[in-house]
Amino acid sequence: MRESISNAIKAKATVLGFQKVGITKAVVNPEAKNNLNEWINAGGHATMKWVEKRKDERGDIHAYFPEAKSVISVGMNYYSGFSQSDLQSKHKISNYAWGDDYHDVLKKKLFQLLGWISEKFPNVKGIACVDTSPVMEKVWAQQAGIGWQGKHTNLITRDYGSWIFLGELILDIELAYDPPFDEDLCGSCTACIDACPTEALSSYKMDSEKCISYRSIEHRGVFIEGKDELDGWIYGCDICQEVCPWNQKFSQTTDEPVFQPRSEILSWTDKDWVTLDENGFRKLFKGSAIKRTKFSGLNRNIVNNNHKDMKI
Repeated sequence: MRESISNAIKAKATVLGFQKVGITKAVVNPEAKNNLNEWINAGGHATMKWVEKRKDERGDIHAYFPEAKSVISVGMNYYSGFSQSDLQSKHKISNYAWGDDYHDVLKKKLFQLLGWISEKFPNVKGIACVDTSPVMEKVWAQQAGIGWQGKHTNLITRDYGSWIFLGELILDIELAYDPPFDEDLCGSCTACIDACPTEALSSYKMDSEKCISYRSIEHRGVFIEGKDELDGWIYGCDICQEVCPWNQKFSQTTDEPVFQPRSEILSWTDKDWVTLDENGFRKLFKGSAIKRTKFSGLNRNIVNNNHKDMKI
């Protein structure tokens, strides 16, 4: 019975547009919990206080949802087929933010899946999660058999590389569970570590304060000369993913039109970015993840890149 229900859930998830789906039992992972606490204690989360504030929930899913019995982990391919070389500007933006905000896209589909499950099981309780929820989504994805966490700390899949968004449905019913993904297919490769211009990566660990993505999005206030380099990026960073052999070999173009880049991201020149004002920012990035950095943050990043001898 559980197997047939689980298969039906996976089939529905696929129809809704998720390319990857796996199911695992909602239990505490002591190793993952310990790794999280060590990373936080070492300051790896930098100023992201919300990570520390809800670490108990991240480390123990039952502290977040006491009735949790199953975790349905899903992945959605967002690779647009374009690369940074297709941009007309030297101001680079991470691929994941080129289209619509993935939080909205995934949450909507997860709620649709939860609604469908609720129709079959009226008494079921569930929570839909994207990365703003206090869950260790990469840990759950690996436990559900979707892929493994690479040395760049992103989850890598055999068939889409790491160009996938992750989400979860946590349910209070027992289901049939998939075997975890126990292989580490990074092997001896250190391409991501070697390519990181700020040395933010060590094997399977991220020093957020050094990470360009953190600096360009989460860091507030002014930059420190000689410390807060952005290497041409104004929102996020894809360097560690771009050099990953799994991405170079197995990337597939998404069939989700909402993840295709806004035309301005491809066509704007350096001058267009420099002359962007707050009203233009709000219009251009309505429904975009880039809203997170606000106009002040994006403008700061643009100014910082121009200061590093970028010619307009």
